[in-house]
Amino acid sequence: MIESIDTSLIDWSRAQFAMTAMYHWIFVPLTLGLAVVMGIMETLYYKTGNEFWKKTAQFWMKLFGINFAIGVATGLILEFEFGTNWSNYSWFVGDIFGAPLAIEGILAFFMEATFIAVMFFGWGKVSKRFHLASTWLTGLGATISAWWILVANAWMQHPVGMEFNPDTFRNEMVDFWAVATSPVAVNKFFHTVLSGWV
Repeated sequence: MIESIDTSLIDWSRAQFAMTAMYHWIFVPLTLGLAVVMGIMETLYYKTGNEFWKKTAQFWMKLFGINFAIGVATGLILEFEFGTNWSNYSWFVGDIFGAPLAIEGILAFFMEATFIAVMFFGWGKVSKRFHLASTWLTGLGATISAWWILVANAWMQHPVGMEFNPDTFRNEMVDFWAVATSPVAVNKFFHTVLSGWV
């Protein structure tokens, strides 16, 4: 089967995935950093009541919203490319690699999506305290998303918590916590989040 694969197809798949990943990566650190900026600005507004901090927070929220939307769009394209460009890889390691991505989608993305709506449309409709909590929870959701995506990425660099099953000819997860707490994932997470905050 491998002999019948056209190498130009692999090269084009790599190029497409690399371009999408590079474009997506522009928005990841900015999203993480803007989440903290928004939280700090709105906290200052909550504490002081100064309208300057409210307007500043709202300004950064607009940029965050644009950045978040483009980041989500490019991130979804990356996930589709796993199925379209790397379907054999996805079949071979999907039980392991798919788990962190599924957790990210179910837990973190829905958390972000819920609270970002309150953050944007809740001014004057919910209490200041709840709005402030929604802003910080949006940032927390983005950070949790980063964790699970980086767990999946770290597993590709340093596979742990799995074994090859000769009956199914696939890699299967045997230790979820080894995958979720890989030292490579921890290092990638702190590097990514701290660089976004800078």
